[in-house]
Amino acid sequence: MTYAEIMAMLQEAGLPMAYDHFAEGESPDPPFLVFLFPSSDNFSADGIVYQKIDELHIELYTDKKQPDVETALETVLDRHGIFYDKTEVWIESERLYEVLYSTEVLRTE
Repeated sequence: MTYAEIMAMLQEAGLPMAYDHFAEGESPDPPFLVFLFPSSDNFSADGIVYQKIDELHIELYTDKKQPDVETALETVLDRHGIFYDKTEVWIESERLYEVLYSTEVLRTE
């Protein structure tokens, strides 16, 4: 998937979204999404990168538990055939829940 394809897919969730973070003081009211590519897990063949594979983190931030918002995002991911693992944590300093969807995507140019 390209960066543009991931952006388009996540826009289907209908939530404010940014890559990595929102600018200082510009964070919208929750719920909102942040996504990033924290690392890669490339496949090699003959000593070269044969297939580029990016780890993709999709972070859903809410100020209270919102299963309906999680379900809407998961429906988008399911519709696009995205396999994911899901974790959740309360961030006390931000007073927000972070629901993290971790996946890997094949990078296409």
